[in-house]
Amino acid sequence: MRGRWSLAFWAGLFGLTWLLSAYSFQLSKAWDARWLLKYPKPWELPLEGAIKSFLDWLVEDANFGLFTFRDLTRAIAAVVELPYRVLRDLLIEGFHSGIGDSAVQLSPSLSWIAVIACATAIGHYARDWKLGALVGGCFLYLAVFGQWESAMITLASVLVAVPIGAGGGLLLGIAAYRLPWVERALRPVLDLMQTVPVFAYLVPILILFGFGPVAALVATVIYAMPPMVRITVVALRGVPDEVMEAGRMAGGTRRQLMWKVLVPSAAPTLMVGVNQVIMLTLNMVIIASMIGAGGLGFDVLAALRRLDIGGGIEAGLAIVVMAIALDRASQAFAERSQRGRMAGNLVQRHPWTGTVFVIIIATLILGQFVPGVQRYPEALTVTTGPFWGEAMKWINVNFFDTFEAIKVVILNALLLPVKKFFGGIPWAWGIVVMGLIGWRVGGWTLGLLAALLMGFIAATGLWPKAMVTVYLCGVSVLIATLIGIPLGIWAAEKPAAGRVILGLMDTLQTLPSFVYLIPVVMLFRVGDFSAMIAVVLYALAPAVRYAAHGLRSVPEALLEAGAMAGCTRRQLLWRIKLPMAAPQLLLGLNQTIMLALSMLVITALVGTRDLGQEVYIALAKAQAGPGIVAGLSVAFLAIVADRIFNALAEGQRRRLGL
Repeated sequence: MRGRWSLAFWAGLFGLTWLLSAYSFQLSKAWDARWLLKYPKPWELPLEGAIKSFLDWLVEDANFGLFTFRDLTRAIAAVVELPYRVLRDLLIEGFHSGIGDSAVQLSPSLSWIAVIACATAIGHYARDWKLGALVGGCFLYLAVFGQWESAMITLASVLVAVPIGAGGGLLLGIAAYRLPWVERALRPVLDLMQTVPVFAYLVPILILFGFGPVAALVATVIYAMPPMVRITVVALRGVPDEVMEAGRMAGGTRRQLMWKVLVPSAAPTLMVGVNQVIMLTLNMVIIASMIGAGGLGFDVLAALRRLDIGGGIEAGLAIVVMAIALDRASQAFAERSQRGRMAGNLVQRHPWTGTVFVIIIATLILGQFVPGVQRYPEALTVTTGPFWGEAMKWINVNFFDTFEAIKVVILNALLLPVKKFFGGIPWAWGIVVMGLIGWRVGGWTLGLLAALLMGFIAATGLWPKAMVTVYLCGVSVLIATLIGIPLGIWAAEKPAAGRVILGLMDTLQTLPSFVYLIPVVMLFRVGDFSAMIAVVLYALAPAVRYAAHGLRSVPEALLEAGAMAGCTRRQLLWRIKLPMAAPQLLLGLNQTIMLALSMLVITALVGTRDLGQEVYIALAKAQAGPGIVAGLSVAFLAIVADRIFNALAEGQRRRLGL
């Protein structure tokens, strides 16, 4: 009976929403009630002006007694700029004395040979010769294909942002672990930091720190830190009680227990957090190039702006190669921390140290006489730009009609009807619907939260843009789920196929988000369809991974009981594995939505008219108010979706007795 009532509730809610969406335009004309579809202008919250005034006050007048806010930002900039400048000098520019034309070089930068030797040594130290060859080969690729200088600028940014992000996240995570009130205070802040679009970070930071690499680094650290905080709390709580008891029995103080027992024991999980910080940092490099970061990100962005297909793909591949090298090395360090320490003295434990030191000194000396040792010879560089340009041209010439036919069919059969449905929902009814969904799934608290957050979006005048975002996200997530769950099932059921599929997902997850736009724009041009394709590719991995993990986590005892009851393989899948994996599937759907929303803001560059476009326009005009308001609206959509799907997953766990 309860199941029938639940089905009637959802069917009735959808049916009423569909009717209102279909006839809202006619009703608004018949009743002369434009407020049905658009929130009345006089009622809108004056947030944009308030945010602008607040930032002006911060920059111009804010005073904390001993120092002003401007002094604080300058101090932060100096702390960040010093290691960044040292690393740029070390990797690409060399050390100089003096300023401008009178500057005298004190020492050249590390040669390309020395940097590759260091990268190879790190890979070998982290795992073995295979990883060393992979990491070294990736850096050699950057030199051979003419991307060395830009790659070293990007690497300098990564080497500054990752320690600050990982170290700051570790300290905040420890504070949250020790003090429950800190965790409660941090949770909503971290939710916002992880759901506010990255473009929205750039607008206030541009105003507070100005244009340049320092502002880009500050934005990168803010964007990359939240996963480290969350993983630190989880890792510390995951340390067995027996380990803590052994530390207490040995007479450890509170500080010693933290730094000599808890943190070392949690090191493998903490390294996963460091890996996430590295990946998010690389994901940010292109976006940060909009406010002066330079490097490979600037090359990709410049290529997109001038429609240089070959140059864009070449710079994008360089980011991918660097991402693969750093990702594999950091994953290996996470695994290495679980192995025992090597025996012997310092030289025996670190055989590469002396070799690398000799290579650095030798190349510094030889580089003074043989320029090709210091910098990779330009005559030996290889460019694939013309190849990629011609390849895209050939594909467009030979398959234009096929691509266009597919595009038209999907637009007419799926995208436009869904867009019309969401675009016609009256804002007041949309708030009520989200409140009812939240109440039905997670109780009145979640229902009230969902209604309030959707009410904020309506009250800022962004309801129509938000519905475009919801429509694009919904369609993209639907397609990603329809592709991802079968792939996850295949990966779980067939180990050989699983290695290939999950390896492909690893590759997709290491690609920075901007890289997806280059081939999609070249093949399908700008518009909603191109945005959808890019979002599906970017958001596909969680659907596959969670489906595979969920199916593999089903207890063997249940499968044996099903087999003894005479179930076929198909019956085992549909009647035991998938129902038991439902919580994991819902969590995968949740993560797919989060990635889709983050990517949709970036697809504003290919012509979508949603909240992402509002954020991008605000960045282009350096308008903090509109950018922050639109960014908060995206964040609130993400928070509502996150809470609803987490509640669904939790309810499914309870029903299954997990």
